Amino acid sequence: MLQKEEVIQLLSSVKDPFLHKTLEETGGVKEVTIKEEKKHVSVKLAIGKTNTSEQMQLQQQVVGILKKNGATTVGLRFEQLPDEVIQKFQPAAEKAQEASLMGGNSNPNFIAISSGKGGVGKSTVTVNLAIALHRLGKKVGIIDADIYGFSVPDMMGVETRPVVRNEKIYPVERMGVKVISMGFFVEDNSPIIWRGPMLGKMLNSFFKEVEWGDLDYLLLDLPPGTGDIAMDVHELLPTCKEVIVTTPHPTAAFVAARAGQMAIKTNHQILGVVENMAYFESEKTGEKEYVFGHGGGKKLAEVLKTKVLGQLPLKQPYEEEDVFAPSVYQQDHPLGQEYHRMASKIVAEVEG
Repeated sequence: MLQKEEVIQLLSSVKDPFLHKTLEETGGVKEVTIKEEKKHVSVKLAIGKTNTSEQMQLQQQVVGILKKNGATTVGLRFEQLPDEVIQKFQPAAEKAQEASLMGGNSNPNFIAISSGKGGVGKSTVTVNLAIALHRLGKKVGIIDADIYGFSVPDMMGVETRPVVRNEKIYPVERMGVKVISMGFFVEDNSPIIWRGPMLGKMLNSFFKEVEWGDLDYLLLDLPPGTGDIAMDVHELLPTCKEVIVTTPHPTAAFVAARAGQMAIKTNHQILGVVENMAYFESEKTGEKEYVFGHGGGKKLAEVLKTKVLGQLPLKQPYEEEDVFAPSVYQQDHPLGQEYHRMASKIVAEVEG
């Protein structure tokens, strides 16, 4: 018959399904009781999260191990590990979850670009930050997760569609950045009439069914506000970091604070605030006109206890005859240089 020490040894290499550490590392085997006459083993285990389907799978695994080694019957009880133990191993668990989500060994830095309302230039910021990161030598992808208001392919001048090989979708690459968008899967710019669960499935597909390859950064252009997609991202990507986009107008900043508070509540690090359309600078006089108000970005950063990554004026990209990318700022453009500075700050924060 099994002895207590043998039970502990048999279970020592079993992994907590949430923390992805062995029960020996987490101290998860709390009690072992053996009734030799009935060949009954009773075990109390502590894990990262209880009353889940993962707990049921763990239960079957443990029962199988103990019965294979001589127990006739097995009794299991579960409790949650102390908060300090969970916090100790949480980062590794989150990274493992995200690596599993992406498939293979790819585990990029996730950065969500969010806003409180539409029309503040969030997608423009996403596209140009991605290209600026690429210009810094990083391998970058974009998920256009604004499923109702997809615009990234048009902004970048993408004219081809993803291909499917061996049941995997290969993203389109444009200007060195890999792109996937709902816009690739609808005909004639048709409206999307979907509810929450269908949106969640599409977002999952963008992670699981797309062959992203080796990426350093994956940027997500979120829909404005705090709806289903934003909530799914917060749940799927625990270590995702965020950039909040606003205009200088106080109302836009007030609404953007909701998106920031959602990030804070779900333990997403806010990398900073981008104030778009900060001012218009006259080419004739050099004077700045604050056509959308003044100070919203700074105020929002103070509310969210973060910093202003950059203030972007109203200015069109240079016109280029041979290149169609209506929202991409060239590297030598004043805004291209500003995006370069913002991307450098992000790299320093994320990788420093």
